[in-house]
Amino acid sequence: MTGTDDAAGGDGGSADGDALAADAEAFRRYLRAKRSVDDRALDRRLLGILRERLADRAARDGRLRVFEVGTGVGTMVARLIDWEVLPPGETRYVAVDRDPDALAGLGPFLREWADDRKAPASVTEAAGESEAAGESEAAGESEAAGESEAAGGSERAGGSEADALVVETDARTVRVEPVAADGVAYAAEHAGESDALIGMALLDVLGLDQLDQLLDALAPGGTYYFPITFDGGTRFRPAHPDDRAIERLYHRHMDEKPGGNSRAGGAALARLREADGSTLLGVAGSDWIARPADGEAGYPGDEAFFLRHILDTVEAAVGEVIAGGGETSALSAADLDAWLEIRRRQVDSGELVYLTHQLDLIGRVDDA
Repeated sequence: MTGTDDAAGGDGGSADGDALAADAEAFRRYLRAKRSVDDRALDRRLLGILRERLADRAARDGRLRVFEVGTGVGTMVARLIDWEVLPPGETRYVAVDRDPDALAGLGPFLREWADDRKAPASVTEAAGESEAAGESEAAGESEAAGESEAAGGSERAGGSEADALVVETDARTVRVEPVAADGVAYAAEHAGESDALIGMALLDVLGLDQLDQLLDALAPGGTYYFPITFDGGTRFRPAHPDDRAIERLYHRHMDEKPGGNSRAGGAALARLREADGSTLLGVAGSDWIARPADGEAGYPGDEAFFLRHILDTVEAAVGEVIAGGGETSALSAADLDAWLEIRRRQVDSGELVYLTHQLDLIGRVDDA
């Protein structure tokens, strides 16, 4: 599962999410660490389609409205600005995540990104209450943080005016409004309001039966973009005799979770192709490849941390399946421990290579 962070985060990556979410600080670091892995994986042709459609929409309407599900710490916001996918001018960016701990890292990440950016950028607190909070106040006021997804409702993370952030560069002003909420429930409350819907590493944890409800957030002619959608491949190199058994149990764990699907990419592709009221515009592979840096010792950036968290998640997921019994005769708890010991040693020595198969999908809803 690439999932958020995670159904809670959407953008949680190939990690299952549960093991990571138990330590909020480590999970936020994981989301930052995987940014470079995502950057390499994302298909540039589909990003070009997104760029063109957002530019056309902004030229027509003057102001762009983007709704992201599973925002995590905001790496997609930074990426869309850095790569000039968001058009010049003003963008309202509603950043929804079910996990308020992940959203708590949004401001710190964006400020650090702005400070490190070669081109000038600033991140300031927005003056006044965010539009997202004002529009959903009546619906969300009675919903306590942590209520079930089915209850719906949305609330701003933290609940103060300072939650909304204004990101400014030389040509762009992006008002980022963090909302701690279930994405499908928020979409229902704000149907037809968004020009673009983004869900990174989302569909493998969302449950495709909720996809139509999510698309309802889009205004006529709006664009959906679902990158890094897991599609049934988990590989580690160098090869080990227990790799296939571990992969099978890891994917089984994904499939047994509510909304989980280890073949989400292909299933989403089929569903979006056949959906009434929308048109699939493109699909491409976006495989993760995390490997030692060429000509250097170790991994780029913080990717060794990323890999250690992936192994922690495999340990938790596969260990849970083994402990639950069933068809696990091919692998014992001792086998898993021995495999993990080897893989962690390979991370420490800069030898482990990790690959996953994923799809990016982009499309539009029909005009009214």
